[in-house]
Amino acid sequence: MGTANNTAVDVSLMDQVFEKYREQQGALIPILQKAQGIYGYLPPEILQLVASRLGVALGKVYGVATFYSQFYLEQRGKHMLRLCDGTACHVRGTTRLMTAIEEEYGIRPGETTEDGELSLEVVYCLGSCALAPVAVLDEQVMGRLRPETLLQQVSNHISSQQVMA
Repeated sequence: MGTANNTAVDVSLMDQVFEKYREQQGALIPILQKAQGIYGYLPPEILQLVASRLGVALGKVYGVATFYSQFYLEQRGKHMLRLCDGTACHVRGTTRLMTAIEEEYGIRPGETTEDGELSLEVVYCLGSCALAPVAVLDEQVMGRLRPETLLQQVSNHISSQQVMA
């Protein structure tokens, strides 16, 4: 439980990124952003490739990738659920929402379902305190949630996206 299945990484997809930033010094962060856009996270093979192509130490690339919260070193799910645990949301039931997701999908914050469909993150304010407790599922804000409502909305969203795929 907790991590999605890994697949082979096609490093050739990075050729266009390196070409774009060929003449730019200090392009490590934009290159990592583009890489994550391609793969959904930063696989070890890509971090090694970036270090090699830029002529910088692998430790520096890992340092940047782990310093900034926008970068992910593990494969994430096709769908991202962010639960707010700021004060208003916490008081109004985020803990119950987390428990419901854990019981239904077998994941805790920072984990991804075995099938790679859903990742769960906890954030500490989404700026929608009046709607507490709040969650965001693939950029869709959901407010005034109860555990059963959240589970139904997550299930419906994942099912509708599978039909479209």
